Amino acid sequence: MKTLRPADQRGHADHGWLQTWHTFSFGQYRDPAHMGFSDLRVINDDRVAAGQGFGTHPHRDMEIITYVLDGALEHRDSLGTGSVLRYGDVQRMTAGRGITHSEFNPSPDHPLHLLQIWILPAAVGLDPGYEERHFDPAARQGRWQAIATPDGADGSLRIHQDTRLHAVRLAADEQVTYDLAKGRRAWLQVARGRARLDQLDLEAGDGVAVADELGLTLTGLADAELLLFDLR
Repeated sequence: MKTLRPADQRGHADHGWLQTWHTFSFGQYRDPAHMGFSDLRVINDDRVAAGQGFGTHPHRDMEIITYVLDGALEHRDSLGTGSVLRYGDVQRMTAGRGITHSEFNPSPDHPLHLLQIWILPAAVGLDPGYEERHFDPAARQGRWQAIATPDGADGSLRIHQDTRLHAVRLAADEQVTYDLAKGRRAWLQVARGRARLDQLDLEAGDGVAVADELGLTLTGLADAELLLFDLR
């Protein structure tokens, strides 16, 4: 069974310097029908104006993945980590028993586009942690690239949950398949472009909840980038 979450039905907030779209309930946006899916709790599609960003703020008991699509993201946290991420760079922050961080667009003239993803951890009170890695975008052209897994498989980031996040880029008419184990669920998110999931045409920002299916077929309708969460 596939359930479409259309991009234009997501929550939206206009903060001036930040345009953000919420796939699931977040902040002032509350929708009891969209509180998350399995252990996936947040997918925020954020566009941050040049020279703007999120000041220092706290998190706890959450696995937070930041996937940069365009521009630069300057990150600093209470663990002493400081870095600038660009397209191809992905970070994982284990908030655990408590962490603070800031996120800023250091460019004076170029906007920042990112996806911020929250996944519920398998346990609370974990030691806070941070990990980042560059994933060659060319390596996910027409094939799945492991981004985050519970065991760090294939050079992926390690997250504290039974969730596997993969990314793929597709050109028009390019096709990939994904096999789901029996009893597993999936969430597919279109980061950009247009694609078809089996017979379902998808646009940028669309999401699809998948349950009780064993195989998925994705076809590019135009240049596209997609994330697939393999979930409990």
